[in-house]
Formats: sequence, C-alpha cells, structure tokens
Amino acid sequence: MTQQQPGQTARTDDGAEQVTTGTDTPQAADTATPELVIISGMSGAGRSTAAKCLEDLGWFVVDNLPPALIPTMVELGARSQGNVARIAVVVDVRGRRFFDNLRESLTELDARQVRRRFVFLESSDDALVRRFESVRRPHPLQGDGRIVDGIAAERELLRELRGDADLVIDTSGLNVHQLRAKMDAQFAGEEEPELRATVMSFGFKYGLPVDADLVVDMRFLPNPHWVPELRPYTGLNEEVSSYVFSQPGAKEFLDRYTELLHMIAAGYRREGKRYVTVAVGCTGGKHRSVAMSEKLAKRLAADGVETVVVHRDMGRE
Repeated sequence: MTQQQPGQTARTDDGAEQVTTGTDTPQAADTATPELVIISGMSGAGRSTAAKCLEDLGWFVVDNLPPALIPTMVELGARSQGNVARIAVVVDVRGRRFFDNLRESLTELDARQVRRRFVFLESSDDALVRRFESVRRPHPLQGDGRIVDGIAAERELLRELRGDADLVIDTSGLNVHQLRAKMDAQFAGEEEPELRATVMSFGFKYGLPVDADLVVDMRFLPNPHWVPELRPYTGLNEEVSSYVFSQPGAKEFLDRYTELLHMIAAGYRREGKRYVTVAVGCTGGKHRSVAMSEKLAKRLAADGVETVVVHRDMGRE
C-alpha cells in the first residue's frame, strides 16, 4: 500500500476526499468549525432556560460541561460534516479549577479563530433568594451558611467573568417566557448581524438596569409629569414626544449622542462585541426616557444596527 504524505488528498471508496495527517487514520477535508455560545452566570438566574431556548432554535446544547472540555466539544462538532453547526455550552463555578480551565480553553479557541460568544445571566439577590426558597434547594456554594452567603460568594467569583461577557441579561424581573423572548430576539435570526443594540428606557427611582453597557440621564429636560394634560400619557404619544423635543437641548443631545454611539458602535465591531445595551433614564421611566429611546433606536437602525426597544418601567404607577 502506498503511504500517503501528511497533507495529501486521498479518496475513499465512495469518492469522498480525505486529508492524511501522517497516521493511518484519514481526516475529513471539509471540517467547518461550529459557532459557539458559552452560557454562564448566577445560579438561579435562568441558565437552563436560556439553554433550552437555544436548543429549541436548533443549537446543540451541552449543560454543565467542564470548561476544559469546550475545545474538545468544538472539535467533535467540526468533525460532524456540518451536522453540528452551532454549539451552546452551559458552565458554572462548581467545577474544579473553573477559571484556570476556562481561560485555557478560551485561549485555545481564540488561537483556532473559533467564533464564540459569551452570555452571562444576572439577577438581583432578592430575586435569587426567592427562587431558591420556592424550590427549597440550597445554593451550590452556601455550604453550612445561608442562601445569601452562597450568592455573595458566587457573585464575587464571577465578577471578572461578567465583565468579559458579550451579552448580559438581567432576569430579576423576567418570567420564563420573557427570558425566552429575549434569547429569541438575540439568536433567532438566521444571519448574525454585525451589532445588535437594545435601547432601554428606565426610571431612576426604580434603580439602574444592571445589564446596561451605557447609561444616559434625561432629567436635564423638563418633566412632562408636571404638565397636567400630559401626565396620563407616555413618551410613545406624539404629544409627549413633541413636548420633550421642543425643550432646549433635547434635539442637540439626540444629534450628538447619536454621533457618539456611531463611534462606539464602530469600536465594538472592531473588538468583536456584538451586543450593546443603551439605558436611557428619567425619574419614572414613563415620559422623557421613553421618547428619547424611541428616537435613538430609529437613528441606530438607520445606521445599520439591529435594534430592539424595551421600556422597562413605563407601565409602573
């Protein structure tokens, strides 16, 4: 039998091309590297729900995969002849040497130019405590302490990881269906856009959105709440929007902040960041922030950024 040299092309009996690797076992020539999503975050924040959503969208999902095995999983997907084109893995901090193994795996994936995204599920302490108490399960890191002790320990362990995430989703006020809707909005498209943006209006009196990348404050504008005929309406109504943008500085802010977002979006694209959440706040999240969010979203969409608008606090009293 003639010995094939490494890198030479041979053909099997059915005519398929194979590339020799210097061993007796040929390697398939057509090995497309799968797209990879890594899901992590706080225990109880909805990692399993996010994973099930991706599974319903056709992703091959592996739950609780040790970080050291992520490159192996990608390699197996590459050998599947296109049958496994998208892989999602769920990782958490219970594994030994979690962060060392994860960093080593990410370094290896980057060296192989694997297209990967990192999704981090976040939630408030109060929401996490309620969820653990409702299912009567201990937090995996609480040991002999309380649930809040385990949450605090995990939050500290994940602090650096959260900062590296491409997409942070705060599930504090979300039910299962709302979380699935957020995942669908980010991953259901057949073609991945260069950048996706969420423009979120909110009320400062209800707290800052923890998943915001950028935060701006509309409280420098007069509040329509104090105009009796406008108080019942929201920033979605033309009367309120016209009032907001008739105020000194409103249109200038929109123009200049749009220019700033164009520059930031270009930088995000260069750095490979595919998601950004812009939070626009006012006192109650009903008038000024809503009107400005709608205008900003239209400007971003006109610039080729796929944009979703969320009004977090508009329905609150």
